[in-house]
Amino acid sequence: MSTAGEPAALGEGVFEVFAEFFGELRAAGVPVSTTEVLDAVEALAHLPLAEREALKLGLAATLVKQEAHWRTYETLFDLYFSLRAAPAEPGAQTLTAPSGLPEGSLPSASELSDLAYRALLEGSPEAIAALARAVVARFSGIEQGRTVGPGYYAYRALRQLDVDGLAERLAGDALEAGGLEGRVLANEYRQRLELLRSEVQAEVRRRLVSERGAGEMARSLRRPLPEDVDFMHLSREELAALQRAVQPLARKLAVHLARRRRNRQGRLDFRATARRSLASGGVPVEPRFKSRHRSKPELWALADVSGSVAAFARFTLQLLYALSSQFSRTRAWAFIDGIDEVTGLLRQATDIAEAVRQVNTAADVVWREGHSDYGHVLTDFLAKWGKELTPRTTVVVLGDARSNYHPIEGWAMAEVARRARQVFWLNPEPRAYWDTGDSVLAHYGAHCQGVYECRNLRQLRRFVEQLS
Repeated sequence: MSTAGEPAALGEGVFEVFAEFFGELRAAGVPVSTTEVLDAVEALAHLPLAEREALKLGLAATLVKQEAHWRTYETLFDLYFSLRAAPAEPGAQTLTAPSGLPEGSLPSASELSDLAYRALLEGSPEAIAALARAVVARFSGIEQGRTVGPGYYAYRALRQLDVDGLAERLAGDALEAGGLEGRVLANEYRQRLELLRSEVQAEVRRRLVSERGAGEMARSLRRPLPEDVDFMHLSREELAALQRAVQPLARKLAVHLARRRRNRQGRLDFRATARRSLASGGVPVEPRFKSRHRSKPELWALADVSGSVAAFARFTLQLLYALSSQFSRTRAWAFIDGIDEVTGLLRQATDIAEAVRQVNTAADVVWREGHSDYGHVLTDFLAKWGKELTPRTTVVVLGDARSNYHPIEGWAMAEVARRARQVFWLNPEPRAYWDTGDSVLAHYGAHCQGVYECRNLRQLRRFVEQLS
């Protein structure tokens, strides 16, 4: 192994591992260009290859450009470089079984539970890592040749250990301590339990990598990047990530629209330029410009919050909430078969959770049946707020355009488009589903400047760039 500052002599086998690692990053959706691969190879000449943490961070500096990609990068790095079986280093802590246990045998379930309790009380990372190895060996039941994912084996091992019971036992100890000390202990115990879970998962992956190889494991663990996860199938963790990602997009849109307003020069004023040129013998050396009339753009957003797009509706409310905090002239409406302005509810809410609750409870969005009726919504919107539309207004509609076979009323969308500056439609359904069944998107899309598939953050970013 080379040391820092010395060229890294990569053997053919090692180079193939790195090449496979770079390829798997691309396959997982992490954007890694050829130039960045060359930068990573160059960085290897200056990294201590024997120190895996330094190697991981050094390569990340050349390959990872977004925080959302870090988890995928870290998982793949561990598969290719950090999960190889290695002999224990001299002096490394091992799990000590109770006295009287036959040498070479594994602790029983009750004995291992007691050992786990003591290791978590002690809090030594080495002891917890040794515990994880024993738990996986004792409880995971990994079967050679069986193509089961690592999540199953990790869950099986942790369930047999009764991690929930250990958590209750440790929480009771913290409660007995009481006061500030008890709260500190409770937090430390939670962190140690999380460390145990992650160590068990890493040990399972380590064993499976040894059996199946890093490439096959990487393919089995491949998951969509956060920006590619469908809004309609978001987990709780992914919803939280979405909330963090939407705010910067709203800010970016606000900045771009503000830049458009800061054009310092208007059109060339030929007459003023000609008059000015008299001082230089008729040579127009100093062009004059007409003053540009600056007007603030308005952004209006109409969001479908019906049951057919319930998961997408939460995203739309997050987006509306983010936009309301970035634009001084943003207005928002929620609708099902009735429509109600929710601008005030969004501005008064202190966070997105309160905003969603306020819209769901206070907005008057049901007219008759409580099923989407885009025709009635558009005519009602036009009747109540149409006179306030101006050539400065950009209208964005967020919904699937499924109107349950109610009258389409396409004239209403045409009139909205005539009065507004531009109209865009964001649809959470795959493009292949548009205009099938009760979808009437083509009737409304004909009057829009753009109709976009918007099922994930990557597509939303593309729309924001187009709009700005």
